[in-house]
Amino acid sequence: MTHAIRIERTGGPEVLQWQAVQVAAPGPGEVLVRNAAVGVNFIDVYHRSGLYPLPLPSGIGLEGAGVVEAVGPEVGEFAEGDRVAYCHGPLGAYAQSRVVPARVLVKLPQGIEFETAAAMMLKGLTAQFLLRRTRRLQAGDVALFHAAAGGVGLIAGQWAKALGVRLIGTAGSDDKCRMALDNGYAHCINYRSEDLVSRVKELTGGKGVSVVYDSVGRDTWERSLACLQPFGLMVSFGNASGPVPPVTLQDLAARGSLYVTRPTLMTHLADRAAQLEMSAELFDMVLSGKVRPHIGQRLALAEAAAAHRALESRATTGSIVLQP
Repeated sequence: MTHAIRIERTGGPEVLQWQAVQVAAPGPGEVLVRNAAVGVNFIDVYHRSGLYPLPLPSGIGLEGAGVVEAVGPEVGEFAEGDRVAYCHGPLGAYAQSRVVPARVLVKLPQGIEFETAAAMMLKGLTAQFLLRRTRRLQAGDVALFHAAAGGVGLIAGQWAKALGVRLIGTAGSDDKCRMALDNGYAHCINYRSEDLVSRVKELTGGKGVSVVYDSVGRDTWERSLACLQPFGLMVSFGNASGPVPPVTLQDLAARGSLYVTRPTLMTHLADRAAQLEMSAELFDMVLSGKVRPHIGQRLALAEAAAAHRALESRATTGSIVLQP
């Protein structure tokens, strides 16, 4: 018998329930993992609230790191005792132990701790596909990244600096802006006290940026489009403030022949070769010291509701890690 967070209905953080659960033996292609650390991400809020519908009752959570306790038939890549990490696949990472498909796991290098892995897998691979696959940024590029002091934002700032990219961040306080600047951002705009569009235009000599990375959604959408230079790319990869308003092709034409994309990490990770390549690049960046994931808060797994409240209040910086 083990314990996990389960939801039987959608709603606020109060629907997250700490329950005793049975864990079956791993079947063909499956692995039993004992989690040593679990990551918290905004997509977990979307699942809990019902914004992203799922069959109920359900487990929750996508990201974790731990040790392989048993392997099922037809699993040749992993063995008992392997250190592993994951950030996609069936929901249910908020658990002390769980069975997962072997295809979602990657081996964790000895130089990376479990907590670091749980703080960075989903966020770090998100930064990877944004900066290296959605548009492969080059030294000298200028881009705008919202929520610069969040878990993805801090990793993206460090990664962009290592690439020679001039990244402009946004955050909701001077303290968060200082944190962003300490993590690779060339500039950070406090959107509560500064006008975003005019400040971006000032910082870019009136040109605007070539790419905007926006996980905020509704509250920043129009201003994000206004920050782009002609032929610029709008990358919408989340909607923490709510879904973005409708946009027409004529809107994009009128603003300067803009491009818009709505990529997801799961699309990239669906290809096993891409998953391994992306993970290897992330691990290399962390082991080299160029990227240092920031853990802003640690809570017991049973306190997942408190983690969700903190995340939704926008009072967090970096990553929240749950300890089983």
